[in-house]
Amino acid sequence: MPTELRRVERALLSVSDKSGLIDFARALHKLGVALISTGGTAKAIAEAGLPVTDVSDLTGFPEMMDGRVKTLHPKVHGGLLAIRSHPEHQASMIGHGIAPIDLLVVNLYPFEATVAAGKGYDDCIENIDIGGPAMIRAAAKNHQDVTVVVDASDYAAVLSELEAQKGATTLTLRRRLAQKAYARTAAYDSAISNWFAGELAETSPAYRGLGGSLAETLRYGENPHQWAAFYRTPEQRPGVATARQVQGKQLSYNNINDTDAAFECVAEFDPKASSACVIVKHANPCGVATGDSLLEAYERALRCDPVSAFGGIVALNQKLDAQAAKKIVEIFTEVIIAPEADEEAVAMIAAKKNLRLLLTGGLPDPRAVGLSLRTVAGGFLTQARDNAVVDDMELQVVTKRAPSEAELADLRFAFRVAKHVKSNAIVYAKDLATVGIGAGQMSRVDSSRIAAWKASEAAKAAGLSETLAKGAVVASDAFFPFADGLLAAAEAGATAVIQPGGSMRDDEVIKAADEAGLAMVFTGHRHFRH
Repeated sequence: MPTELRRVERALLSVSDKSGLIDFARALHKLGVALISTGGTAKAIAEAGLPVTDVSDLTGFPEMMDGRVKTLHPKVHGGLLAIRSHPEHQASMIGHGIAPIDLLVVNLYPFEATVAAGKGYDDCIENIDIGGPAMIRAAAKNHQDVTVVVDASDYAAVLSELEAQKGATTLTLRRRLAQKAYARTAAYDSAISNWFAGELAETSPAYRGLGGSLAETLRYGENPHQWAAFYRTPEQRPGVATARQVQGKQLSYNNINDTDAAFECVAEFDPKASSACVIVKHANPCGVATGDSLLEAYERALRCDPVSAFGGIVALNQKLDAQAAKKIVEIFTEVIIAPEADEEAVAMIAAKKNLRLLLTGGLPDPRAVGLSLRTVAGGFLTQARDNAVVDDMELQVVTKRAPSEAELADLRFAFRVAKHVKSNAIVYAKDLATVGIGAGQMSRVDSSRIAAWKASEAAKAAGLSETLAKGAVVASDAFFPFADGLLAAAEAGATAVIQPGGSMRDDEVIKAADEAGLAMVFTGHRHFRH
């Protein structure tokens, strides 16, 4: 037998998730592998009529302390860590009656699921696995001799090799499984440490662990020459990571990024209050609107920028119905994401085989506390998710003229959208719909001019002679450092402005607003989004 092959004669199985366990154990038994197990796993194997040695019989010690102590013993770890070709290791095994363990099958206590279920502190603590990670790391370290399995999805690959190699595994497989084992314990420990940090309200712990499970390998990244993959984290936030893809081809890297941006934006609008639609292109909203129905909301969002909407992402805050679906599929759309969809809508979208339909089962909470990450050379930045909501802000009227009730509603709407537009961001809105958006410019006045130009172009596309900016309100994600950006809005026909305030030149900007007859309110909150 080639030196890289290692026979599997004894296996230790200890799993929390017993999916596929009995079939796997039965296949191992047929191959002549002796089975060792613990607690509930041993009971399940025995009840299936398979011979199994309880780990307590192996170690000579009973499970104790509510199962906290059962596998932390030299007869377990010696069997995993002993280098088979090392004379001193072999002598120690013989001298202390330690038999080799050639295959370790462990999946961990469901800590992440316990946290996601909202269980209390003590329950979370009890679901921190100790023996499992210790065994996994030991077996993975000694992968030259030991095969370690931490995921039921790998049972088939292991059995295939055992059958093909007459009861042995290859070094290639053992190395691949060892890498996966260390990644699993790293992700597990990251989930625990981040939970602890949250419990302690520690925003900047000395060490920050990151972990996730592979959702899928992507065709490429932002560009075809970049490899990419999509990972899920323990956070159970409704969105693209948790959605069920009903139909359509595989999501791309850019699809996932844009869909997340669209769904987070549409979640700002309470589905009990009104229907809402967000259309996103290149991570920026190009149209946002509310309405009495999803159809109305979509049509009003589309009017803002029908050119950019082509090939975009459509996010909805309510159950997708056939009326809205019929209209959405009239132009090329990459993704539709919604909490739910009725059967007629699903059937209608099915005619567009490449159109992805994602259903999430709910909306993310815009007020929820969460972590935002960004990589930089040699490190990464963390910050709290921007969970400031304009409805919770105390608006300060700073001009001589206060906004009307209609203007105030539009101001809140526009600022809600500006939160999701790349900085510098300027949003024109009227009647609870965007009419012009300026995004991602180096100067705020340029964003303001672009937004005004977009409003003019939208009017032309709708066959109107007058810009949609006339009578609209304007939201700025950050303060106006000078009056020029505000004056550009006034020149375009805007009547009211919402902005954070806080500039050294606030007095100058307020004076300009008064002279232009604008109403202006300060929020005291900035919404930079880079």
